[in-house]
Amino acid sequence: MTETIASIPPNPRFIRRGYTACRFGHMHYRTAGPDDEAIASGRPAVVMLHQNPSSGFEYEPLIAQLATDRTVYAFDTPGYGMSDAPDAPAGMAGYAAAFSDALDALGLETVDLYGFHTGTLLAAELAIARPETVRKAVMTGIPMYDAPTRAKKLADADHFPVADEDGKVIMDLLQRLWTYVVVNRDRRVPLDKAMRNFADKAAVLDRFTWAYKGVWGWDFARLALVTCPVMVLQPAEELRSVSLEAARVLPNAVVRELPDLDREIFDIAPEILAHEIRSFLS
Repeated sequence: MTETIASIPPNPRFIRRGYTACRFGHMHYRTAGPDDEAIASGRPAVVMLHQNPSSGFEYEPLIAQLATDRTVYAFDTPGYGMSDAPDAPAGMAGYAAAFSDALDALGLETVDLYGFHTGTLLAAELAIARPETVRKAVMTGIPMYDAPTRAKKLADADHFPVADEDGKVIMDLLQRLWTYVVVNRDRRVPLDKAMRNFADKAAVLDRFTWAYKGVWGWDFARLALVTCPVMVLQPAEELRSVSLEAARVLPNAVVRELPDLDREIFDIAPEILAHEIRSFLS
């Protein structure tokens, strides 16, 4: 299946939404590109893979910035956003295999990747699986904590309480999520946008930990198998030190730090991110 919108307004930054096929069923995506297809000609599409437990929604400001001269796709990870879910957590390789299906279904023979947090590992697995397809990758916030920390996080994900009839597990989860996304946000993000960010993450509910199990159970030594050029585009966030350490494992990586940015980077500084991504990919 392809895009569900038949006619597209003549706006290079208008974000369309559609579905394509993958091994788990329907995969939802957002896409945009320049009005004049000749502008994007010869430039690989940029495929964006999001953090957990978000969806491609988080990338909309960045899509609008990049789509002036490139075609952009932002996939929803299976089980997140509006993509169909697998029967059980698929792991990073399983999710990446679904993205590979989507690339084939959309006829994308050469792509560049952008991954954020969980999306960095998804991008790594996709680059490992499809070295002939993935030309370059940009990664922000590679969560390569030390082994004991990852083991603790994996145990927490494995033993996360099952949803109960009175809703206490889910309501407690949503309260913590509201505090993190809305209460503790960068105040440059308006409340109404913060609430939409919360709703995007909250929609996952009982599948909240599925991708986390893949993240914390992943073998970070696999970063050494990513042979394409990679830029680690790193703000001064909590993951900065572990992400820079991970960059040393990547065999063909450069680092670009953004010391003036921390959280909510897509809402606050999409034009800065787009400039850095475009410069590296070009």
